[in-house]
Amino acid sequence: MKLAMLLLAYSAAILDAADYRLNAAPSTVEWGYYWAQAKPALRIRSGDSVTFLTMITNSPERLMAAGVAAEDVQPELQAIYREVQDRGPGGHILNGPVFVEGAEPGDTLEVRIDRIDLAIPYAYNGFSPRGGVLAGASDFPAGATRIIPLDAKRMVARFAAGIEIPLHPFFGSMGVAPPPEMGRVSSAPPGIYAGNLDNKELIAGTRLFIPVHAAGALFAIGDGHAGQGNGEVDITALETSLIGTLQFILRKDLHLRWPRAETPSHWILMGLNPDLNEALKSAVRETIDFLAAEKHLSREDAYMLASTAVDFAVTQAVDGTKGVHAMIPKAIFH
Repeated sequence: MKLAMLLLAYSAAILDAADYRLNAAPSTVEWGYYWAQAKPALRIRSGDSVTFLTMITNSPERLMAAGVAAEDVQPELQAIYREVQDRGPGGHILNGPVFVEGAEPGDTLEVRIDRIDLAIPYAYNGFSPRGGVLAGASDFPAGATRIIPLDAKRMVARFAAGIEIPLHPFFGSMGVAPPPEMGRVSSAPPGIYAGNLDNKELIAGTRLFIPVHAAGALFAIGDGHAGQGNGEVDITALETSLIGTLQFILRKDLHLRWPRAETPSHWILMGLNPDLNEALKSAVRETIDFLAAEKHLSREDAYMLASTAVDFAVTQAVDGTKGVHAMIPKAIFH
């Protein structure tokens, strides 16, 4: 009876939905943090959709120094850099947070990523000797930044003469507030609240499931990427501004310890840890738990299936807390 009531509420939320837009402005962003005490920029109900305009993770001055014309720097970015003083400890400009009515700790927020579009015709990639997989090594004594034109019609990035990168836009950072006792956490490392996952699989048409830790969930989004390689080894991707439409479904019937995701072809389980080996172990354990609970396999069979049919990839290795994600193909189940 309880499950039937939950499913009825779930269906009603989708049918009785509203659409909102949240542009990036000094009054609608949290700069560099996820926080249970953050003031909501928008309040919605389960089933509602929000279209976000998110900002590139760089300053107007650095973009222009790298070759972007002054008139091509978004006025929203200029206003945010000029007016927002409450910054850090991280560096990402996040839209939100969005308060979801009725969300409570122990629930799960299902985020349906319906559409993602480019907001500007360029991206950048850059690194410094202090960041990336090779941080502190002698390979690169100086940093570098490249402005990369984006062709929205052909959906490619023109990296250099003779080199084009297919575009697969996604948001590097999507998350909810952490548990209140964690305080204000940096937007750089991902965690149980999701955040800076930098998972290139989370494109339009996918769903992200995030455990809720604070009243209202307090969802925030940013760190737009036009594309990325697994690992994000120099610490940046094709960094750009994006416009994304997301639908939010409050799941009272689903209780998770860690974020997970679903694409049309795969289930995605995640492991996060400062130690890459431990992140891999976490991803394997999450995979076993999923296969045992959802596919009713014994844990022994789940472990064997993980080894024979599941791909484990380094999501990113540069955000302090490293990520490994498991791709379980749906096609193997009949």
